[in-house]
Amino acid sequence: MRLRVPGRHNVANALAAIGAARACGVTLQEAALALDSFAGLRRRLEVVGAAKGVTVIDDFAHNPDKILATLATLHATPGRLLVLFQPHGFGPLRLMKDGFMDCFARHLNDDDVLIMPEPVYFGGTVERTVTSRDIVQGVQTRGREAFAFAERAACGDQLIALARPGDRIVVMGARDDSLSSFAAELVDRLGA
Repeated sequence: MRLRVPGRHNVANALAAIGAARACGVTLQEAALALDSFAGLRRRLEVVGAAKGVTVIDDFAHNPDKILATLATLHATPGRLLVLFQPHGFGPLRLMKDGFMDCFARHLNDDDVLIMPEPVYFGGTVERTVTSRDIVQGVQTRGREAFAFAERAACGDQLIALARPGDRIVVMGARDDSLSSFAAELVDRLGA
């Protein structure tokens, strides 16, 4: 059988799907055909476009486990990663602070770069005791290149300034539908 989606995590998901299908009486051949036609989900390692040798990818990764799966999948092929990670709130950022720092510090390659804007904020009285700058400083102290900017527009400027042929820009985050538009704008800016 053939999968159209990359990554070991997708292989594990496909095996689980086959097992569930078989338990429901679906033949192995029918299950394999169904998986062969599955092209993936929106914002899961979705290639938005490419320009001047740089590929822009949109991904829903928003916690350390999902980020690790995305990084592992992308590191299976050559090319530097320029990762924009926008946390999906100040609360989750505070709760997963150590996990984020550890994940990026351990799983970014030496030439990869992490760039973070402040978390998406929808209002309310949430504590802002942990910011993207805290995560970036923790990643930097462990020898990785990382930047924090208050605004996502400044992150975009930094991504464009750093990008070179062969790179992949990965836009990661959840709960903010404008991330997909941001990724598409990066492709346009790279092509200009």
